[in-house]
Amino acid sequence: MHDPLEINIRQAMECDHDEILEITSEVFGPTTYEKNLEDNYGFIAGKSWVWRKARHLQIDLKRSNGECYVAVLEAKVRGYVTILLDYDSKIGVISNLAVAKNDSNQGIGRRLLQEANQAMRKAGMEIARIETLEQNSIGKHLYPQVGFRKFATQHYFALDLRDGTA
Repeated sequence: MHDPLEINIRQAMECDHDEILEITSEVFGPTTYEKNLEDNYGFIAGKSWVWRKARHLQIDLKRSNGECYVAVLEAKVRGYVTILLDYDSKIGVISNLAVAKNDSNQGIGRRLLQEANQAMRKAGMEIARIETLEQNSIGKHLYPQVGFRKFATQHYFALDLRDGTA
């Protein structure tokens, strides 16, 4: 187990993107709607959930109103968090939070959330928002511990347009 104080949290750099994408494909399967879509409908447009999730993440990493922080230990990225800042609404959104499987349950996710919240506060956001699926037991446990309060539930629906009956 790592001492949480040994973990360095810093802004992500371009050279971190491959490790961020690797962590994404390693851990997001059980907690992303893209995987749920694939489980129900198979590949869509010949692409896997990993491709779709990586694409969404790459878009977030390039946004001018977005930031990404990484947790680094022994020169290796162990986790990351991405945030989107809406300066007009003053609501910041944590769009991705992931910790490498071998480094879970060591306080890294908590540290990344704290860093994201501090960055949003510093940027003038008045509310920080994060969402998760019902099946994400880690997020449902961690987010309230860091101060988030559940205030709504969202349901995802999908319709397979490939069969021609819709």
